[in-house]
Amino acid sequence: MTYSPAKTWRLRRLLPWLVAITLLLVFSGALVHLLTESWWFESVGYGSVFWLRLRWQLGLGLGTAILYAGVLWVNYQIAQRITRDRSYRFLSRYSDLTQRNYLERMIHLGVLGLILVITLGVALQAAGAWQRVLQFLNPTPFGTVDPIFQRDIGFYIFQLPLWQGLQEDLLGLLVWALLIAAGVYALKGEVRPERGWKYFLTGEAKAHLCLLLAAIAVVLAAGFWLDRYGLLYSGSGVIFGAGYTDVHARLQALRLMGFVTLAVAMLFVVALTRSGFSLPIFGIAIYLGVLVLVNGLYPWFQQNFVVEPNELTLERPYIEHNIAFTRQAYNLDNVATEPFRAENDLTREAIDANTPTVGNIRLWDYAPLLSTYKQLQEIRLYYNFEDVDIDRYTLNGDYRQVTLSARELPVEQLPPEAQNWINRQLKFTHGFGVVMSPVNQVTANGLPEFFIRNVPPDSTVDLPLDQPRIYYGEGTRNYIFTGANTDEFDYPLGDTNAAYRYTGVGGVQLNSWLRRLFYAYDLGNARLLISNYFSPETRIHYHRLITERVRQVAPFLTYDSDPYPVVLDGRIKWVLDGYTTSDRYPYAEPLNYRTDLISLVESTNPLVRNNINYIRDAVKVFVDAYDGTIEFYARDRSDPLLATFSRIFPALFKSMDDLPASYRDHLRYPQDIFTVQAQMYRAFHMENPEVFYNREDLWRFPEHEEDGATQAMEPYYIIMKLPRLEREEFLQILPFTPANRDNMIAWMAGGSDGDNYGQLLLYEFPKQELVFGPTQVEARISQTPEISEQLTLWSQQGSRVIRGTLLVIPVEQSLLYVQPIYLRADQGELPELRRVIVAYADRVVMRETLEQSLDVIFGEASTPPTTAPPEGTPAPITTTTAELVQAALESYQTGQQALQQGDWQRYGEAQRQLESLLQQLNQQIP
Repeated sequence: MTYSPAKTWRLRRLLPWLVAITLLLVFSGALVHLLTESWWFESVGYGSVFWLRLRWQLGLGLGTAILYAGVLWVNYQIAQRITRDRSYRFLSRYSDLTQRNYLERMIHLGVLGLILVITLGVALQAAGAWQRVLQFLNPTPFGTVDPIFQRDIGFYIFQLPLWQGLQEDLLGLLVWALLIAAGVYALKGEVRPERGWKYFLTGEAKAHLCLLLAAIAVVLAAGFWLDRYGLLYSGSGVIFGAGYTDVHARLQALRLMGFVTLAVAMLFVVALTRSGFSLPIFGIAIYLGVLVLVNGLYPWFQQNFVVEPNELTLERPYIEHNIAFTRQAYNLDNVATEPFRAENDLTREAIDANTPTVGNIRLWDYAPLLSTYKQLQEIRLYYNFEDVDIDRYTLNGDYRQVTLSARELPVEQLPPEAQNWINRQLKFTHGFGVVMSPVNQVTANGLPEFFIRNVPPDSTVDLPLDQPRIYYGEGTRNYIFTGANTDEFDYPLGDTNAAYRYTGVGGVQLNSWLRRLFYAYDLGNARLLISNYFSPETRIHYHRLITERVRQVAPFLTYDSDPYPVVLDGRIKWVLDGYTTSDRYPYAEPLNYRTDLISLVESTNPLVRNNINYIRDAVKVFVDAYDGTIEFYARDRSDPLLATFSRIFPALFKSMDDLPASYRDHLRYPQDIFTVQAQMYRAFHMENPEVFYNREDLWRFPEHEEDGATQAMEPYYIIMKLPRLEREEFLQILPFTPANRDNMIAWMAGGSDGDNYGQLLLYEFPKQELVFGPTQVEARISQTPEISEQLTLWSQQGSRVIRGTLLVIPVEQSLLYVQPIYLRADQGELPELRRVIVAYADRVVMRETLEQSLDVIFGEASTPPTTAPPEGTPAPITTTTAELVQAALESYQTGQQALQQGDWQRYGEAQRQLESLLQQLNQQIP
């Protein structure tokens, strides 16, 4: 094989072009995506956020790349210059000088390629640290200092992470430089083991490596210095955070290791003036010995022979730090605690006086109601209800609690034969309307009463919905085009379909051929260039999934797992709760740190999985379902994290003073953060260090059986009037039981209205008296003969009994327990509310309605006198009992036929007719 200088020259000229073309092809997709993303950010009004992030990402990435590449290449060139009179040993078998030179140039290119790969990885990592850098440059003091180092909490959240990251990156840079230089010296024979371990490396090569090792030692010493602050997150003691051993042993060990490492660095420098490598080797041996002795054995000895025999006494101040800082981090310092006597002195008059509370008791659970919504109101196969949410509205003059769900159109539910590009991107573009029903009303056949239903929306309340179309939602995962030369599907209209053309401002305009070209490349779809459906008015809508949409703009926030729709000013808007979170709050216990605090609801709560130890309900986000407009409102201006983000992005957050009153009426305290606070409060309500240490008063969430599995009770919303409140409010509530018993020990509520928003109230029950917990009440229900017999009978008749959530409702100074019972056919998906169980004191009653159950326990409510029917009301056609029975039977059969055929309208009419006939029959039979 021969090597031609001409070929080598041509290769050297072509190589830069090949590299440039390769890089262009590799990064073209990313560059085009950045361009299309800039258009998207401009379309939603947050272009300044995008360009600020991009500038910092590019600056950090390029700066780090230049630094890394420069340092590594310089060290490689230094090693090459020191060994310029030597060749690589493995090249000695090549006798041709030209061949050896060519291979050496290939080695140069290989090393350059390695440096570029290392640089690229580090640059991408540095670009991703833009948020950490911006927080470092815009810190906000917390006004609280840690008890060990007396540093403001802001130092640990905003500054320490960057210092630690810089130390790690610099250490990695020096290690790579050492490896590259040492590799050159080893491959060129500069390292000579035959001289003995003291003199295996001499001269300039030894000086080069000694300087690199000295620099590494200095960086390691800085790491030990920073590791002192990491003791505040220690998990080695009885509590999370620095304990006695950490403060009195590990802290001293880290300080000593820092000084020893600096001394080792000095030995490397001194070794420059002495022959041989014995002094650095001696320094490394001393370093390892001290590391094992001081950083390992000494803390172990103190923990086992000093602390554990006197653990409570020595750890008491650190337990106090853990309790105090955990309560601060989860905003548990201001929980209002009141005793609750749990008396059993309710009367009919007290029930009537608390009508706002009793009248808003939720009888519909999420799962059965969602199944019912799907069966009755999805209308067509392609519609879908993702979730059922709870909110409150003033409807027809009444302040009441309702459930509602948005009717979306996920194209994945289209039939397979309809899954084509035209349908997915141009035709089936939006959902339509919402379904709304009161939480406490049912029809005679056990189905929910609807305030808003059908397509187009049919409403019985004074709540206008002028724009019911849903282009952005919880199930809108695909991109679509509007403004095309073809109509969109709007909603089914008899045997045909209504058509629509989008008129909103959402999406990015495709008003030029160049934009279509870039989007075609970004999406990998050439139809954008060749389709005749596009026009200058065409818009592309993407990032339509609302959680993804808000994360694109503000990825530094953590969002609640349950966005909910509201009807505001005739439009549908989605509300998302944004949290500021951190895992760097000193002494604050992370959510899943202890096994005795792990809850059964953790698997459904993303905050728990993130293992945070600081959280604030800081931001409210509103997303318009029609045009995708995003509004961020800074709710908690006292939060230092939010203050820092507001300084970084001054145009992102609006003030709560600018929040319209109609928006404010639908804010609710989020379930995720309430669950997190309740979970931490189970242990951290114990403020006495000795009680906390012994876990004497640990609580847990009540448990209940659902589908054969034990699950923890989740918080639930309710409108109610507490004894300390002037009027009824929208609250989120959750009971507690002791860790190893089922009786109820406390009950927590979180406010959502007005000045009480976010205020936590805890009712503590007398510990010397028995207050039944939900599990005990459910056991009493199961042991009541007439109830258990009826439920068993239903289960044996081809129906499935679904026991709803057992609600614990404080009324004045007493407790009501309410549980709905649903029936569902084994082969059906239409649960019906058939009974309501009420437990009070020593009585358990099951009747068809809540009112009937309350009447049995407390006596019938006073009712207004009946009035004669107005003139013109037609008399019933059937008058005899036999005729009424026959007509009722025919109505029932008609309804069953309609049910089997899926004709819900005819089914509803038959059920209403059946109800009327049964009422007439009831009047005739004594």
